[in-house]
Amino acid sequence: MQLTGAEIVIRCLQEEKVEYVFGYPGGSVLYIYDELFKQDKFKHVLVRHEQAAVHAADAYSRSSNKTGVAMVTSGPGVTNAVTGIATAHMDSIPLVIISGQVPTAYIGQDAFQECDTVGITRPCVKHNFLVKDVKDLAITLKKAFYIARTGRPGPVLVDIPKDVSNQKCEFEYPKTITMRSYNPVVKGHSGQIKKAAQMLLEAKRPIIYAGGGVILSDAAEKLVKLARSLGYPVTNTLMGLGGYPGTDRQSLGMLGMHGTYEANMAMQHCDVLIAVGARFDDRVIGNPAHFAEIPRKIIHIDIDPSSISKRVKVDVPIVGNLPDVLDDLQKLLEASAGVPDPKALAAWWKQIDEWRGKKSLKYKQGKEIIMPQYVVEKLYEVTGGDAFITSDVGQHQMWAAQYYKFDKPRRWINSGGLGTMGVGLPYAMGVRFANPKATVACITGEGSIQMNIQELSTAKQFRLPIKIINLNNRYLGMVRQWQQMFHGNRYSESYVDALPDFVKLAESYGHVGMKIERPADVEPALREAFTKHKNDLVFMDFLTDQTANVYPMVAAGKGLSEMILAEEL
Repeated sequence: MQLTGAEIVIRCLQEEKVEYVFGYPGGSVLYIYDELFKQDKFKHVLVRHEQAAVHAADAYSRSSNKTGVAMVTSGPGVTNAVTGIATAHMDSIPLVIISGQVPTAYIGQDAFQECDTVGITRPCVKHNFLVKDVKDLAITLKKAFYIARTGRPGPVLVDIPKDVSNQKCEFEYPKTITMRSYNPVVKGHSGQIKKAAQMLLEAKRPIIYAGGGVILSDAAEKLVKLARSLGYPVTNTLMGLGGYPGTDRQSLGMLGMHGTYEANMAMQHCDVLIAVGARFDDRVIGNPAHFAEIPRKIIHIDIDPSSISKRVKVDVPIVGNLPDVLDDLQKLLEASAGVPDPKALAAWWKQIDEWRGKKSLKYKQGKEIIMPQYVVEKLYEVTGGDAFITSDVGQHQMWAAQYYKFDKPRRWINSGGLGTMGVGLPYAMGVRFANPKATVACITGEGSIQMNIQELSTAKQFRLPIKIINLNNRYLGMVRQWQQMFHGNRYSESYVDALPDFVKLAESYGHVGMKIERPADVEPALREAFTKHKNDLVFMDFLTDQTANVYPMVAAGKGLSEMILAEEL
């Protein structure tokens, strides 16, 4: 059967059972958009900016465990999308991005809307392709989906020149794919897993350190089973929240720069540490030299061998798919005659409970000014802790991570690695498309929300009943906090002047707007938004304390146990 390249693209997406493509048309992809118009197997979501297309596809994937798909045109379409691609790459999210390119004969001629897409995106994708022959198109798209979702997931870009999308060839979509140069390890080394089991049983002060890999590999249930069978404490990274129930007694909460006192102290003083799908990044362990001061045995399980011993030398490296490795580890522990030392474990929990007694997340809510932490706590109460929460990047992101207790995986959608402002609203859109009956709330700030605020138009077109929680402190809050603490109170360009009236702005897009200025009105406003306006997008502008800071805090270059607590200021 002879099909054009554009028809092949559509057929390939249908074969992959794609539900949504997030995109924005342009000259180089018009043949593909023309074929898209003629089919009804999947839907297209017209965003208002290409960056938002990739963010929405990203969140669609994060919240559903499906591969997200975005489509953009050449030149500025691609360059607008790069921030979204880099965001997904840093957090290991499986995406396929289809980009248009100028005709093959024009490549390298500085043609209208031409850029070197492969060169520009190479540092921020798992892989990319430039398809110069229509005969290679189907196999390339098959490879793209396969690479994106296997091994350590990530975004894969397929660049298609306009003439290729109009040429014809026989179409056959491969049922399976093998690539000699790409064979991710799945099963962990049995000898290493045996060592890990023995080390865990001999531990006196153990801790389980779980990251985003637990979420991405759907290993949360297996992690919970392991932790409960051993009775060991669990701490999660920002990206791992929800991988272990946040309300469970064994959960120490998030660790790292803004982690809880008990999580950071336990991480620093443990004698056996098992890292599960985490990468010991700078925001988690602080200064590596300080972290290494107290000797400990480290077990590290990860699908990506390059992540192991990258920042911290480990004793037992295990490369493999987390669910498989955790299964094998659990079987060994159950078959073993050994059990953890109950006296040592009881003493360790007694120490952890003393650290918990610090109540490092406490704050004071008065009657006059709204504290941002209070808004997040009330959001948790009103939604029963069962909403999908997206966030932008800054103080509000940290407060969301600290005060909204995630008991389920894939409910917390945020940019961890790249720290991209502007993701919150398009993330909420992607989540809602993936979970059409879910409650979705976007926690943001007045700085971040304006970076992709045009997506209020997309939300209106598709009638997405997202609830936007704008913690408005009239500052770029995290910038202001660092300027206060480390730059002598010199607030250089962190004050956000000339803010819009967010209520009127929301209403101008056809949504519901609310302005909340008093603490007593926080809970009633939230309840009204989630009940009376259940089917509407509600933009809630909370005017919050301008001086509120995120605590605890580990300053840059400091160690995990060198936290700044609110009570010390």
